[in-house]
Amino acid sequence: MSRPAARRSARHGLRAAPALLLAAALAGCGVLPALPPPVPEDVVPTRVARTAPAPLSADGTEGLSPDGFDAVQRMAVRIRNVGCDGLSTGSGFAVDEHTLVTNRHVVADSEALEVSTYDGRDLEVSAAGSASLADLALVRTADPLPSYPTLADGDPRPGDDVTVVGYPEGGELTITAGTVIGPTTDPLHENLGEVLLTDAPVEPGSSGSAALDAQGRVIGVVYAKTSDGRSLLVPLSTLERVLDDADGFRALPPCAQPSASPSATAAR
Repeated sequence: MSRPAARRSARHGLRAAPALLLAAALAGCGVLPALPPPVPEDVVPTRVARTAPAPLSADGTEGLSPDGFDAVQRMAVRIRNVGCDGLSTGSGFAVDEHTLVTNRHVVADSEALEVSTYDGRDLEVSAAGSASLADLALVRTADPLPSYPTLADGDPRPGDDVTVVGYPEGGELTITAGTVIGPTTDPLHENLGEVLLTDAPVEPGSSGSAALDAQGRVIGVVYAKTSDGRSLLVPLSTLERVLDDADGFRALPPCAQPSASPSATAAR
C-alpha cells in the first residue's frame, strides 16, 4: 500500500472511532506535578545535554516560513494529557493536515487532551486511538495542522544522523541530534520486537517526538530512553505497518488504562 493510501486508511479508521477525547485549555496550572518513578529501572528518561540545528529539507534548504520557523518545527506539537490522576505532557507530529502520531502512553488514561502548535495555537481534538502494535497512537484534530513531513524510504542504518524535534518537559520546542547506533530488542513491549537505539538526547515530555534523518524525513518515533543515556525509537517500518492497518486502532475512552502500562510509567 502506498503511503498516501496508508494515511487515508489510518484516517478512515480513526474517523470511525467516536470522538471521546476533546481538547481542554488549562488555566492556572503553572507547575507540573512530579513525574512518576521509572519502570523498569534500566529504561528511564533522562535530561538532554546538547542541541543541534534543524535538519535541511529534501531540496537542501531550510524551508523557512515567513515567521522564521522551518517545516520540521512547524509539524511538531505539544500534547497535554489532562488525566484522571493529574497532568502529563508529551510530543507528537503531523502525518497529514488533521492527523498526529504520538505514543500510546502519551494519550492513555486521559479525561481530555490539549494539543498546541509551535506558535502557541491550541487545536481542537476530535478523536484519539491507540495502535494494537507498538507504543503508538493517532490523534485527529478538527483544526488543520500547520505542516507535516515526508516519511523516509526505509529504516536508517547504524551511523546515520538522527534529529529529534519535540517538547521535553512540556516546555519550549527543542531540537537535539545524534546518530543511529543500531537495532535492539524492545525492553518494554514484547509484541514490538526490534526497535532502534540512538544517542540523540531526549527527556520526559519527548515521548512521541519525530526522529528525522539529515533530509528532515521521518525515520522513527521516540518512546523511551535507557539509563545509560541512549534513546529508543519505534522504527519507520513499524510506523508504516501501523498506518497501513486501519483496523488496528481502537478509540480511547476517558481514563482508559493502556494495555502496556509499563511504557506509560517509563517514558512520560
